[in-house]
Amino acid sequence: MKRRIAILGSTGSIGTQTLDVVRQHRDLFEVEMISANNNTKLLAEQAREFDVNNVVVCNEARYDELDAELRDSNSKVWAGVDSLCSLVRSNGVDIVVGAMVGFSGLRPTLAALEAGKIVALANKETLVAAGSIVTRTMREHNAVILPVDSEHSAIFQCLLGASGNAVEKIHLTASGGPFRTWDKQRIAGATAGDALKHPNWDMGAKVTIDSATMMNKGFEVIEAKWLFDVAPSDINVVVHPESIIHSMVEFEDGAVIAQLGCPDMREPIGFALAFPGRISVGNKKLDFAELAALHFEAPDLSRFPNLRLAYEAIERGGNAPCALNAANEVTVAAYLKGLIGFYDISRINEKCLAGLNFVANPSLDDIFETNAEVARIANGCIN
Repeated sequence: MKRRIAILGSTGSIGTQTLDVVRQHRDLFEVEMISANNNTKLLAEQAREFDVNNVVVCNEARYDELDAELRDSNSKVWAGVDSLCSLVRSNGVDIVVGAMVGFSGLRPTLAALEAGKIVALANKETLVAAGSIVTRTMREHNAVILPVDSEHSAIFQCLLGASGNAVEKIHLTASGGPFRTWDKQRIAGATAGDALKHPNWDMGAKVTIDSATMMNKGFEVIEAKWLFDVAPSDINVVVHPESIIHSMVEFEDGAVIAQLGCPDMREPIGFALAFPGRISVGNKKLDFAELAALHFEAPDLSRFPNLRLAYEAIERGGNAPCALNAANEVTVAAYLKGLIGFYDISRINEKCLAGLNFVANPSLDDIFETNAEVARIANGCIN
């Protein structure tokens, strides 16, 4: 039987690439539900192409636009996050692709897990903000999280060959972003346009800026802690500018298993959708003679302090990672608008983390309260 897919955030980078994988394998998958926050035009085009049953615009003010676009189609039109949370629980959904950007992905992800679904998770902020709650919910409801981030997909694939052997260390690879070779003074003057020119990956604006500041890698450290139950001290970040090795797992005897591939997000998406099988996704295959050499270096925490802040947040635990994520969402949005400079992002993030009303064992209400409170503080710093 075809696997029925719900895509949360279908108009974004991960969402559109997920649909490209489906487009290549209509015999294996069908799209039951898609959602977006604002892009009703593209959402309607996707609904028509894939004959989607349920289409949700999370911004309720855009409902009439979407309804008008799809009035003569077979799609049912919904609005709001409550509708999204209800639809992911449906018996008509087998796999939920969590491709929403930011904290907004937490509620629908939890709803899918509570319904015992398979969640192909690309929304890293969900685990960053509420990792203990998300993983506990998964276990309590016999749900499954399959990582879609290329690095975590790589770690998962390496662990499949571990035969139960204990992990000594996880090596998370990082491209280094567009400013890997820039000095600190030059980075300080970097515009959002500069930061959006990622050398290897085609990603959305938020993730691309996070890659430039290395906050993306910091969040991946936090994700890895929850996904693979490892101590933060056992997660090593190594800069690998070619982005060919997506991550590595080291074992007690010193052996290291790595997963390699060309930088194309359709590869980890396809792996999650087809797991435990593998499918072709039309990506470029590696030519090792053409590669010739791979390079590695340690990250520079002086030039990229957000990575240090992420380690500090997960070592502190509690609601600290949630606070860091909340501050970062605000500062990245401000940087994209040209309201603050590059290093203002980490400066304000650090200030918010230092002034946090700390909660050691946060409830879901605590997480939502922390997110709102820190966002207000970060906005105050910008203003």
